[in-house]
Amino acid sequence: MACALVLGASLSACSAGHTAVKETTSDSLTIATTGAATSLDFTNVGGAAIPAALMSNVYETLVRIEGDEIVPGLAENWDTDGTTYTFHLRKGIKFSNGDAFTAETAAYSINNVKENWTNGIAKQMAVVDSATAIDEHTLKVKLSKHSNGWLWSMGTAIGAMMTPTATDLATTPVGTGPFTLAGFTPGEFISLTPNRDYWGKVPQEDVTIQYFPDAVSSVNSLKSGGVDVVWAMQNPELLDDLGSDIRTTVGTTNGEVLLSMNNNAAPFDDPRVRQAVAYGVDRDAANQVLWGGMAQDTGGAPVPPTDPWSSDKDYYRFDPERAKKLLAEAGAVGAPVTITAPTLPYAQRVSELLYSQLTEIGFDVTLESAEFPAVWLGQVMGAKDYQMSLVSHVEPRDIPTLFGSPDYYLGYDSQKARDLLAAADAAPEEQYPKLMGEAVDQIMADAGALTLMNMPNIVLYRDGIEGLDPNQITDAIELRNLKEQA
Repeated sequence: MACALVLGASLSACSAGHTAVKETTSDSLTIATTGAATSLDFTNVGGAAIPAALMSNVYETLVRIEGDEIVPGLAENWDTDGTTYTFHLRKGIKFSNGDAFTAETAAYSINNVKENWTNGIAKQMAVVDSATAIDEHTLKVKLSKHSNGWLWSMGTAIGAMMTPTATDLATTPVGTGPFTLAGFTPGEFISLTPNRDYWGKVPQEDVTIQYFPDAVSSVNSLKSGGVDVVWAMQNPELLDDLGSDIRTTVGTTNGEVLLSMNNNAAPFDDPRVRQAVAYGVDRDAANQVLWGGMAQDTGGAPVPPTDPWSSDKDYYRFDPERAKKLLAEAGAVGAPVTITAPTLPYAQRVSELLYSQLTEIGFDVTLESAEFPAVWLGQVMGAKDYQMSLVSHVEPRDIPTLFGSPDYYLGYDSQKARDLLAAADAAPEEQYPKLMGEAVDQIMADAGALTLMNMPNIVLYRDGIEGLDPNQITDAIELRNLKEQA
């Protein structure tokens, strides 16, 4: 469920073993990406690549997130008394397979998350007691309690509206969106074509998201004309030699680069050891190494700057001497620590810096790599067979997911934090940011994990390409407005 999405690929400048399978046309645009999708079914597969490609493009939601506002999506409007929502759905909408979008399919979509999804984000639907169709275009959803977060989350992947007749989501997603799937090869590419029967404005271009192993090859392909866009480019040193026909923009993301410490594995089952790590890691140096200072420091907290509970607190100012004292108090000087880094460019680069800094404060550090996504997801997130790791969590407003259950891969177990998160969600809306801030304070006091930085979104465009917003507030890369100037 975690992970970085970095776009970088091409049909032409491919590395050995990376071959193009889709023939492009003059009306086709190609976006480069890494963090490849190996399936299209995000109901039971973690990772950010699938919802990034499919949400808002193939799948749509009842509500949409625009900036800091919740606006109508497939629902024209809705009423609520705080625990019951009545959605009034748009009429005449069909799924790409011809099925009608109705209150019945909307109720199915919500209940299916509760009953059948195995992806970790499914817990965001736990507050729903029932979802029922009142008539063809009226949906009633009853919550077990007031929830500040639920409606917002319905604008993300868990709110994807699906039809029960679509049974092979791993290869054939069926949605109401502006695109349909044109082709997919796991680890290679996802190609989308405009949905000519779309209820809204039909996109102008076919779009291919094609996967590349690294930023260098994707940027080289952009420079040679093999791709049109590189999304979330991770090597800012490459910006110095792009050429006058390539434009650069920098947007914001939800991508907290989280240094995870398995709270259930020695030595990180001792909070003093986790605090020692938090004091012993120079976040500014990590920012300089990865982004030339372009990333945003969040004080070590897992809070993107776009969240209402973002603050300017610095929870763990770099203090290696304090880190050494905490390590000594915990009796953990010389403790062996293995950093299991996914094979993502930013993770590999920053892990070398972590090796140096953690060795300096007294750990006996070993680095190991885990192929991403399959091996890392299975070993770290699945089996929880690790001591320390790092990855960018890009799911929006994911603090309850990260720190709300001891069963999650972090192993963070704080009843006080869970109570604060629950109180924040159930509180009057005006108290929500304050109480979420208190929950963050508790998590950081325990050093449940350490956020190294909030990732910037560096987007490179071939001259003439427009319509792609570099700011990624939810889990989607919205492609409907992407086009080439005539």
